[in-house]
Amino acid sequence: MAGSDSEQKCKIAIDAMGGDFAPENVVLGTVAALSSLKDTELFLIGKEEEIFSVLAKNNLSFSKQNIINASETIEMGESPTTALKTKPNSSIVVGAKMVKDRKADAFVSAGNTGAMMAASTLITGRIEGVGRPTIGAQLPNIFGTCSLYDVGAGKDAKAIHLLEYAIMGSIYAKEIDGISNPKVGLLSMGEEEGKGNEVANEAYDLLKNSNLNFIGNVEGRDLLTKQVDVVVCDGFVGNILLKFGESVPKLLKHLLQQTAKQNIFDALKIMLIKGTLKKALKSLDYQEHGGVPLLGINGISIIGHGSSTPKAITNMILKAKKMFDNKLVEKIQRSISDYKKG
Repeated sequence: MAGSDSEQKCKIAIDAMGGDFAPENVVLGTVAALSSLKDTELFLIGKEEEIFSVLAKNNLSFSKQNIINASETIEMGESPTTALKTKPNSSIVVGAKMVKDRKADAFVSAGNTGAMMAASTLITGRIEGVGRPTIGAQLPNIFGTCSLYDVGAGKDAKAIHLLEYAIMGSIYAKEIDGISNPKVGLLSMGEEEGKGNEVANEAYDLLKNSNLNFIGNVEGRDLLTKQVDVVVCDGFVGNILLKFGESVPKLLKHLLQQTAKQNIFDALKIMLIKGTLKKALKSLDYQEHGGVPLLGINGISIIGHGSSTPKAITNMILKAKKMFDNKLVEKIQRSISDYKKG
């Protein structure tokens, strides 16, 4: 793939029209990322006149030849598969094709998640041997972080898919998070072997007989409290867990506000610890993580939150560069190939 040689420049395509605050936040985040990157070429894909307008408004410079015009935009509420067919010149389709054609090593977008997954899978294509790509999300954990796969790329996963998630998630944890021998758990309704449904029990056997550092079943409470680095589950369950987790900071904020209203002394106490609370909850802030990787694609695909700030966009781009530098796609290709041969 383009840039697979470490001496070659990394090329990252960015969906300028993706997100609730596009193209403003995307353009600002992309320009900010340039100052932190070496040997990297960035491309902004979207409506040229809108991109140029943001650059002029903020007195920013960006190479004109790296602005790729895409006259169509896939909106958040559109059907992904329909949009890919009816909007061939959309920023998401153009970006996915750039990776497929090896004109870019990575594509990042905060746009329509379903369209991004569909374009990455159907246009860019899967790594040979991968039955189903997976999206992972990092959850805060008392030991650091815990990565959950899958959180929405698919549903009704088979046991073999859960094993593939574990293989890919372990490589990501090792290469990107710096965990030498990631501990892998299978999300189930009990820690004992045989506690899960038919798919989970079959997946348990596959994971137990793999060369992964499999520690067995983990329960929902273990995600935040047990020393486990990668947890695998069906995308239906994972997405519900992720959305539930996203609501926790809002609940905490609401409870603190309600407490402050009831008593002036409590209000003062909350004011005094506000900075400490903000620091403690930093790991829950999606801006810090940027976006989530779609693993199993024959290229780098990063999907961001629809309300991504410039900071979140910058971190998405930096994450894509780190995946490129660590040759993540190539390592997943080798691991999946070795498993299939074995």
